[in-house]
Amino acid sequence: MTAQISTELRDRLSAATLGLVALIFRVWHLQYPKGFVFDEVYYAQNANSLLHHGVELDPKTGAAQFIVHPPIGKWVIAAGIKLFGYHEFGWRISAAMVGSASVILIFYVAKRLFDNYFLSLAAGILTLSDGIHLVMSRTALLDIFLMFFTLLGFFFLLRSSHWLAGASLGLAAATKWSGAYYLLAYLLFTLYVDYRANRAMEVDEPARQTIKEKLLPRISQYVILPISVYVLSWVGWFANSSGWDRTWSKNILKSWWHYQGEILNFHTHLTTPHTYSANPWSWLIMGRPTAFFYQEPSTCGAVKCSQEVLALGTPLLWWSGVIAIAITFGYWIARREWQSGLLLLSLAAGYLPWFEWQKRTVFTFYVIAFEPFIVLIIVYALSKFLEPDRFGYISKRRRVASWLFIAAIAVNFLYFFPLFTGGITSYSHWSSMMWFPSWI
Repeated sequence: MTAQISTELRDRLSAATLGLVALIFRVWHLQYPKGFVFDEVYYAQNANSLLHHGVELDPKTGAAQFIVHPPIGKWVIAAGIKLFGYHEFGWRISAAMVGSASVILIFYVAKRLFDNYFLSLAAGILTLSDGIHLVMSRTALLDIFLMFFTLLGFFFLLRSSHWLAGASLGLAAATKWSGAYYLLAYLLFTLYVDYRANRAMEVDEPARQTIKEKLLPRISQYVILPISVYVLSWVGWFANSSGWDRTWSKNILKSWWHYQGEILNFHTHLTTPHTYSANPWSWLIMGRPTAFFYQEPSTCGAVKCSQEVLALGTPLLWWSGVIAIAITFGYWIARREWQSGLLLLSLAAGYLPWFEWQKRTVFTFYVIAFEPFIVLIIVYALSKFLEPDRFGYISKRRRVASWLFIAAIAVNFLYFFPLFTGGITSYSHWSSMMWFPSWI
């Protein structure tokens, strides 16, 4: 009992420390750069409008705005504005808090997956050391909330808390529609697990029995409940006649359904050229990271200065992730371990659907939605590297190599830190961090 309490206390202290360090990184100079960064011009203003009107209205004219993403993420941003005010810190603090919480969460997710303290700690440190996670946690965009709700749903799935998983993933879909892919993936996964359980118990006709006993509960958990959460997220629009096309039909549900159709039409026909659009093929290697902000300040102690916020994943982490995906896939083929299969499924749910939209305007920073699964796949590969031999022994060299690998990623993160936080540097220093022309 004492040993168990000691282990739990160690885990809590470790997770809390990781979360605190994450929060320090995220709130440090959070009010800079001044003004709206990238799409904050939409989401911060939308959040402020929700706070005051319940719907998104044009801040200049007061006219209803057509908004292409559901409200939950903007309501979370609005909470920060309510607490701290309508300024840079106020509209960014929610992302900072949620990003910090996700560092704690991934520690416990890894604990569930691997039941190993070192691997849990590695997951937290690697998440702390990812540049794109830091950038998205310091910017009032929706994607960090999508990532958090998805990871929370995954955590509840690991605990077999399917109602909570469905509710969490409903919140993800109510932040951005791409969260719905995880609902489909985990619905199929849970039904497969149910089928395997029936087969293991040598039930007659296990597939038929699974459908008979489990199909309705799983649909309730991963379809009906999330849809209910999604519809409820529009409460402000339902309650306020000023919302966009709120009176399109005398039947409010028809008006709402019309709105959803217009959102779908927007997303399937978005082909506007953008300087930083990037094909999904290049995302994992950070081929074309998104510049959120750039200017050349007048003073930095050098002849020419630069200040940028670049949504760049820590290169060593993401390039290692590509290798780890191949390793994880190989182990899944060879051993069919549930951890490898579930992690690959989760990565696929967040990543593969984007390949359907080859002409759509998309950006590298969308990877934040499945970034936790890249980290967990790296940790899975580490777990294979650290597997004991038949005598239960793990060589000291492998332990040291694992720590050196994590340390190298942390150093790589610190090297690019000015790019993640909008630090002012000399132009020559900034130029030295542009490892590839496509990063400019």
